[in-house]
Amino acid sequence: MKRNLLSIILLIFISVIILVGCGGTPSSPTPVVNVATQTVKLTSPTVSVTPDPCSPGQIEAEVQKVHRHMREFDDASVLASHMPREQLSTSIADLQRIRREAEDEQIPACLTNLKSYQVDHMNTVINTLVAFMGGANEQTLEQGINVARQQHDQYTLELARLLGLTVVPATAVSTSSTPSETPTP
Repeated sequence: MKRNLLSIILLIFISVIILVGCGGTPSSPTPVVNVATQTVKLTSPTVSVTPDPCSPGQIEAEVQKVHRHMREFDDASVLASHMPREQLSTSIADLQRIRREAEDEQIPACLTNLKSYQVDHMNTVINTLVAFMGGANEQTLEQGINVARQQHDQYTLELARLLGLTVVPATAVSTSSTPSETPTP
């Protein structure tokens, strides 16, 4: 579980680094030639007072606003996973605070799925931790953990889709092992 969570966090961290290095190119006026009068007139793109938050140049900033909650939640949930059952109430309260902030955040329509996956994941993690505190059986806890992983994967895939990144599953990464040398006598 720790390895998968660390892999996911590493993937997200690398994605953020890649995204920070990418940028858009500014648009320039398009020349228009009026053949009837033989004059050249430059027209600029329509300027909006409010930029479209879902446009390629703006979406990264909007995604990062949503993603900061997930990063904070992931960090807090890793800490909670290392707490004794008797001390989990403080960690759960912190996770609930982060979830409420994520739920309350205003987002553009293009990020609805991302936010939905995020909040679903957060709810599952919190509910699983509460079940653990209440002494739930191992099967119930394992099921909650598996659902939370699937939801986090959905979130990560949607994050990558919105940012135009290609996701390579961890099982597809080359894990070729080098043959071990036989000691010479």
